[in-house]
Amino acid sequence: MSRVIVTGAAGYIGGEIALRLHDAGHQVVGIDRRSCPPHLVSAFHEYVCDDVVSSEALETIGYHRPDAVVHCAGTSLVGPSMAAPADYYENNVVKTKRLLDFILKVTPRTRFIFSSSAAVYGIPVMTPCDEVDPREPISPYGESKMMTEQMLASYHRAYGLDYVAFRYFNACGADSSGRHGQEPGATHIIARVLESVRDQQPFVLNGTGYATPDGTCVRDYVHVQDIADAHVSALSDTTPAGVYNLGTKTGTSNREIVAAAERITGQRVQLIEGAARPGDPDVLTASNDRFGAICPDWRKHTLDDMIAHAWAWYVR
Repeated sequence: MSRVIVTGAAGYIGGEIALRLHDAGHQVVGIDRRSCPPHLVSAFHEYVCDDVVSSEALETIGYHRPDAVVHCAGTSLVGPSMAAPADYYENNVVKTKRLLDFILKVTPRTRFIFSSSAAVYGIPVMTPCDEVDPREPISPYGESKMMTEQMLASYHRAYGLDYVAFRYFNACGADSSGRHGQEPGATHIIARVLESVRDQQPFVLNGTGYATPDGTCVRDYVHVQDIADAHVSALSDTTPAGVYNLGTKTGTSNREIVAAAERITGQRVQLIEGAARPGDPDVLTASNDRFGAICPDWRKHTLDDMIAHAWAWYVR
């Protein structure tokens, strides 16, 4: 059993990671500015409702001297980052530095597992993205993730920080046991399609003239439980320090998502074809070869699983 701190523990990804850590027999301490959702209470040995670098949060980390810190806390929407970049650099970079400095001072052997993002690639020069491809983020959100990755690498070289950073595009689905899922109003297409079906509202498909087999954008979607299990696997020393993509390599088109939603829910999507969004590339997918070589079975769920589990959460 390991002692693990999860920051951003009340969130969609942080909450699922906490559940999967608890399932695996680890002792989990959660930290989040939001109070613990009732459905997650059983996952935590202790929960701190405060900022990740508050005195109480840092004292809790120092007291437990965890084997690992899974850092999911941060601000994570691309659009708002364009309007309020200061918030993103403060929450995602400055506070992470303060957290890292405290960990290195008090418990330097702790493994730091960071939820990064494929937003660091911007508009990739290669598809699927590979970890060694250029990082050219096009939003303050992506820049803040890239800056944190650079900081982790520097701290690793200079201070011996043991870290793993995971880059992924779109976390989807819900806990397969129905314990946890996304809050209403999520921004990615699976959530929006399912909410439109549930609410019997039209769904706007943005762009049908892309250079893809069916004319709609292709993106990577990864089940939130698979992402969580990758973080659990990264507790092991068999995952060397560094950066890893979590992706499918092939991706899924928007039309394929709509078709799968109709198949799973048994209902028609009220589809309206709309204009393409400016700046949307045709295809964005990520290679999973590097992490797959270490953990070959990390990805267990299909697109139908993602949609079925999300649908069960939405209509529970």
